[in-house]
Amino acid sequence: MTAAEDLAVPDALVLPGVLDAAQAAATVRTILADQRPDGAIPWFTGGHLDPWDHTEAAMALDAAGEHAAAEAAYRWLAANQNADGSWYASYTDGVPDNRARETNFCAYIAVGVWHHYLATGDDAFVDRIWPAVRRAVDFVVGLQLPGGAVAWRQDEDGTAVGEALLTGSSSILHALRCALALADHLEEPQPDWELAAGRLAHAVAHHPERFLDKDRYSMDWYYPVLGTALRGAAAQRRIAEGWDRFVVPGLGVRCVSDRPWVTGGESAELALALWAVGESDRAVDVLRWIRHLRHDDGSYWTGYVFEDDAVWPEERTTWTAGSMLLAVAALGGDHATVAVFGGEQLPAGLAVADCCEAGAARDGSRA
Repeated sequence: MTAAEDLAVPDALVLPGVLDAAQAAATVRTILADQRPDGAIPWFTGGHLDPWDHTEAAMALDAAGEHAAAEAAYRWLAANQNADGSWYASYTDGVPDNRARETNFCAYIAVGVWHHYLATGDDAFVDRIWPAVRRAVDFVVGLQLPGGAVAWRQDEDGTAVGEALLTGSSSILHALRCALALADHLEEPQPDWELAAGRLAHAVAHHPERFLDKDRYSMDWYYPVLGTALRGAAAQRRIAEGWDRFVVPGLGVRCVSDRPWVTGGESAELALALWAVGESDRAVDVLRWIRHLRHDDGSYWTGYVFEDDAVWPEERTTWTAGSMLLAVAALGGDHATVAVFGGEQLPAGLAVADCCEAGAARDGSRA
């Protein structure tokens, strides 16, 4: 762990009105302080870990130049991967406490690993971690539903649910595109992943009926943008459609449209989505609004119930701090964060028409 007095952050993590260098360093230190010796990053010291939020915090460490700590987080994932390529939904002190397997949790390693490679250029690391990424992505692609969406969970007994979540599938699409970037870098083509990405992108962008109705949740609003499925005019329309339902000017973004509760993670992720579609000024505004969630030590409260003027829950989470740092890093021009969340540099997968042709050709080759 980096000594507090020695930690200096990159310029990309300095954003006037949001974070100065000392504040950014303090936030990074809170994530490092919560990271366990084995590399695991729980929500907070003594709390549970889920693989998605663990990875988000690791990405923030890479954006801060704490590459050894980030690599330790990815080594934890490799060491704790199940034989089928999955991870359990939750761990406490290294012990699984929820043995369901959530597909977006399992896929997200690809986003983190590609981000780490772009931040470090460490080919040896990619070679070591690639088998874990490949197994994870194969597990997730194996749970794709006929309409292109991905089943959101496999139960402990191995039964996959037949339903998909828009937020989760949007995140999986982002992960598939990062996984394809890794495959291209390693010159190991993955045609099944390309097919899966194309079908999933089409479902997310054009078929909301293929997902469970979670319209009350802000993540279902902005994740098709954050997950790179929507860009241009379609992304702008989606942001406009949900803005008044979810955004509380001066405070942040509601987690749920009908609750007086703004949350730091959703607010920072919306800022990242806004940046990705050219709305940097509004992104900065959102990040400035959630300064009220910042604790004196640099960590961030998960949320705030504004009708009661109360912090809730009373926890300061590594993933909230991580999402803040990643949003600032993108706005500050950090190369790895820009490349991963901007989307323009990621392989797109096959278009739906190409998917159909490729699928027919593959079926014919097996006849």
